[in-house]
Order: sequence, then C-alpha cells, then structure tokens
Amino acid sequence: MAVITPEIQEFIKNNLGWITTISKDGELDLGPKMSLFVLDDTHIAYHERTAGQHYENLKNGSPLVIAFANLEKKQGYRFRGNVVLHVDDDIYNEQVKVAEEKGTKKPAVIPVLEVTEIQNLASGPTAGKTIAKD
Repeated sequence: MAVITPEIQEFIKNNLGWITTISKDGELDLGPKMSLFVLDDTHIAYHERTAGQHYENLKNGSPLVIAFANLEKKQGYRFRGNVVLHVDDDIYNEQVKVAEEKGTKKPAVIPVLEVTEIQNLASGPTAGKTIAKD
C-alpha cells in the first residue's frame, strides 16, 4: 500500500475531496464528499449517506478514485486503490457513532479505499505524476 504522509493527511483534512466512480454502462459519476477522512496512513474513507449512484456503482464493482485540490495553493493529490464497502462491522459502527456526534445522517455504508497509488496534482511539470505506489 502507498503511505499517506502526515503532510498529505493534513492536506486532506483541510480541503474538499471529490470521488469518481463508473457505472456498469460506462458512465462516469463525479461528486464532492464532505465526509472524506483518513482512516489510517494507508486508507481513506467516507460516509456514503445518499446511497445513490456512487453506491450503486461501487456495489457493481466500480473502481473508486479520490482527489483533493486547493485552488489558492495550486496543489492537490489523487488516490487510487482497492475499495471495500463496510456495513455492520467495527469500522461502520464507529463511523455511525461519529455521525451521531456530528448530527449528520447515518451512513448507509462506509467505503474504504486501500490506497495503492498517490499522484501529485500540483500545477506544473509534476502534475499527474505518481509520487507513491505500492
């Protein structure tokens, strides 16, 4: 697995992330996820609250790609890897408690991305280049 450095973890914490999935018909779906968080130094997760198209795509085997960007700093990161959907396990139950504490909707599922590749999205010649790979 690719390691999410403390610097990148801080970037994730302070910026809006977007996810993309693909339907079984090949249609891309892109959307912001305000609940994205670093689970540990090799995993990123979020609360899937709407259980809409992204959830359907993930249930049907879609890959999950996550990206964070900061327009002012012209900096960002893209994460690729393997996704596991957590329902009725320790990860899910802990995040239900987090949602209750924050007063947000109970998640239908907690998708967790096991990060295998991190790409630099900073403006310039290194844009799109892999900076960590399993």
